[in-house]
Amino acid sequence: MIKKFPVGVQVYGLRDLLEDTPENFKNVMTEIKKMGYDGVELAGLYGLEPEFVKKTLDEVGLIPISAHVAFAEMMDDIDKVIKDYSTIGVKYLVMPYMAEEYRPVNPEGFKKFLPLLNEIGEKIHKAGMTFLYHNHDFEFVKLENGKWGYDEMFDSIPHDNLQSELDTCWCDVATGEPVEFVEKYTDRIPVVHLKDYIKKGEVKNMYKLIGIDEEESEEDTGYFGFRPVGFGQMIWEPVLEAATKANASWVIVEQDEHYETAPLECARRSREYLRILGV
Repeated sequence: MIKKFPVGVQVYGLRDLLEDTPENFKNVMTEIKKMGYDGVELAGLYGLEPEFVKKTLDEVGLIPISAHVAFAEMMDDIDKVIKDYSTIGVKYLVMPYMAEEYRPVNPEGFKKFLPLLNEIGEKIHKAGMTFLYHNHDFEFVKLENGKWGYDEMFDSIPHDNLQSELDTCWCDVATGEPVEFVEKYTDRIPVVHLKDYIKKGEVKNMYKLIGIDEEESEEDTGYFGFRPVGFGQMIWEPVLEAATKANASWVIVEQDEHYETAPLECARRSREYLRILGV
């Protein structure tokens, strides 16, 4: 049984419509609302004032669910981050990406990272919000103790200070077990990211697709590309059933890159597909 979740969209996927033209914000949000989305997850404010963002979302009728904020920005001035996003009405603040120095593949860096993560999460919790972690594939490295690095983060930090926003695409790429990971985090996974993709063969430069050029510049022998939900290789019914069992509150569509098809059209296709599944 799949719950009829409220559905949000991650604004990062619409950045090309906003980065140089923030005055388009209301028009873009209006289009998202017309598609049947219930809320948005922010990824930066494009120079807009928090008060303006709140007013616009209120007028359009979209819920500001959450916001992706760079960890360096949180570390630099968490009080300002909390103030700005509290003004907008965001419930969840999300760490969207882990710098290479902190990753589980670097045990010393990872060990130093966990207390910092807890410190930020504690401040966010005390402010009445919830801190979420959004993964890629590099968290899913087995540690010396046999655990996934991803699980170690959550085992090391109190529930109140860190919860999961599982990116099902990257989890699938790394483990092939997105359903199992959603269920594993029952009551600790308020938001589930729905992201579809196609991957064939060996791909060495996956992060160039999200604007990060950190991999060795070797020739790829395979293909990796993002797709609207329902148009890639993910099988969504079991994921949504797991999200229902795990007591998730929201599902959020994210498509990092778009190719021949425009971002808003991709967002529309994702929403229509979820509607077919009864979401």
